[in-house]
Amino acid sequence: MRLPLALLLGSTLLASANANANANATTIPAAAVRTAEQLRDKALHDDTGYRIVESLTTEVGPRMAGSAADQRGRDWAVAKFKALGYDKVYTEPVTYPLWERHGERGAIVAPFPQPLVLTALGYSPGTPKGGITAQVLQVASIEALQAMDPAQVKGKIIYISFHTSSGKQSNSYHTGRIIREEGPIVSFKKGAAAFLMRTLSTDVHNRLASTGATGPANPTMADLKALVPAAALSPIDADQLERVLAYGKPVTLLLDLDCGIAGEYTGANVIGEITGKKHPDQVVAIGGHLDSWDPGTGAVDDGAGVAIAIAAGKLIRDLPQRPDRTIRVIAFANEEMGLWGGTAYAKEHAREVGKFQLGSESDHGAAKIWQMSATVKPGARNAIAQMAQVLAPLGVAYDANLPGSGGPDLSLLHAKGMAALTLAQDGTYYSNWHHNANDTLDKIVPSELAQNVAVYAAVVYMAAQADGDFGSGPGAFAADQPKP
Repeated sequence: MRLPLALLLGSTLLASANANANANATTIPAAAVRTAEQLRDKALHDDTGYRIVESLTTEVGPRMAGSAADQRGRDWAVAKFKALGYDKVYTEPVTYPLWERHGERGAIVAPFPQPLVLTALGYSPGTPKGGITAQVLQVASIEALQAMDPAQVKGKIIYISFHTSSGKQSNSYHTGRIIREEGPIVSFKKGAAAFLMRTLSTDVHNRLASTGATGPANPTMADLKALVPAAALSPIDADQLERVLAYGKPVTLLLDLDCGIAGEYTGANVIGEITGKKHPDQVVAIGGHLDSWDPGTGAVDDGAGVAIAIAAGKLIRDLPQRPDRTIRVIAFANEEMGLWGGTAYAKEHAREVGKFQLGSESDHGAAKIWQMSATVKPGARNAIAQMAQVLAPLGVAYDANLPGSGGPDLSLLHAKGMAALTLAQDGTYYSNWHHNANDTLDKIVPSELAQNVAVYAAVVYMAAQADGDFGSGPGAFAADQPKP
């Protein structure tokens, strides 16, 4: 049977389009899938990741950005990369404001005098010597504070209570973070004396306060002068303050913070590479942030992420043949005080973003990865689905409808056009330890950390071996970025 000319022409064009689509499609070769499965299974019984985070938290401990431990942490990372056989180890400078904490105390002065457990928020200015004694004004939300007459606020200590909920995705943390970041800014504009908030910890049984940075991301020195002294109360002390406020009597509080900006500091991102044998200039980027807050030892946030990335790279390095593309592991500087390491890295490498095959950072603890999402070109979706099949035995589900950001620091390079994965960890207990004194090694379950290493080793290897790319290029994923 002869086809009509129009139908024949249409069929020819469709076949040509399909051929072009298939030619542009990215796939994972069968041999690479098999090797990834072997890496996955080996990692589940390998303790390299746990030994790395044990070493970091024992030999260095807390790694406050700009502190003496900052340099020790960088020295440790360089030595660890070299000891594990990475081909190339180097640093890239990162400069940021130096904030120091020397001490803090708080107390209810009246009507029922008693001490309070609290912690200064990062970038908070210090109080005058002897502290600030002022009346507390409880406000329901940032929005309510913004709407208030400055006359109501002037000279008072503003208090906002927000109860962070726990769950796999720690969904409510974003709302609490906005309170932490914007509360001292709005309080300053309204003429308040200081700002106080319920800590964002979900641990209601330990009398611990969680810290965290306040103010805008990547603040200027001018930004840092437009903040009031700011602190977070432990959940138990927040409850106590609210009970006292409920009596309806004026509540006076003492806030004494010895902290503040002490100039500028230049640290560094520490980078280790396993050189690709076929496309050495093309990069699969993974990592975690090397800095931590000072109350704990930074095991969960983010020693675990650094360990997961380094251990995954080490497993790939130990294969009989090097990967086709370069594996680049980045231990980012000063994520906690405003993504400084990620910002510097994105600025430095923006022009070469097209050489980044794929990127993903681990920065949500050490519990099992349960979900994968991606932002890649349409023609690479099948390759992501192949990765998902390899991860399925580890309990990782692929949600093709969710974007992938690449994690906090690498999200800055994703914004420039890097294709990105998000490998989401179970955050049910993460906020119990996040930014407080309980962020210590004992919170890490070795078998769960090993599952993370298995996930990263498998997907990184498959990305390195892929036939084709994932769509990175200048501005490639602009539609995936939040609008101002």
